[in-house]
Amino acid sequence: QPFLSFLSFVTFCSNPLPHMTIPELTAQIRAFRDARDWQQFHSPKDLAVAIVAEAGELLQPFVWKSPDESREIAQRKRPEIANEIADVAILLFELADQLGLDLAQEMTAKLARNEIRYPADKARGSNLKYNEL
Repeated sequence: QPFLSFLSFVTFCSNPLPHMTIPELTAQIRAFRDARDWQQFHSPKDLAVAIVAEAGELLQPFVWKSPDESREIAQRKRPEIANEIADVAILLFELADQLGLDLAQEMTAKLARNEIRYPADKARGSNLKYNEL
């Protein structure tokens, strides 16, 4: 039985996963959570705290590294970093779902606001905040 589980895992990992929409991913996250009866532990506050904790784990390999060192680490530790990014995204998708937010709509609206705040002709090559451009 454990060997079959291992084979199933290897088969799962070796087959490319289908691309999913935000609602499809959110439904899968919700199903995973509900199958384990974890919603009781996933209040908005707890999800926000978990997002920060996972973001800290994402940050850890880059602490005290130069930009060039961080690029090298990002390549060398790509699988570990991808896992941390996925952890943050899963928690973020669940939080948005619990708050009744359409994540795609919120991201699209934020990008539109940023287009206004950071016009390309003023912001190109600059790291100034929008009110300093």
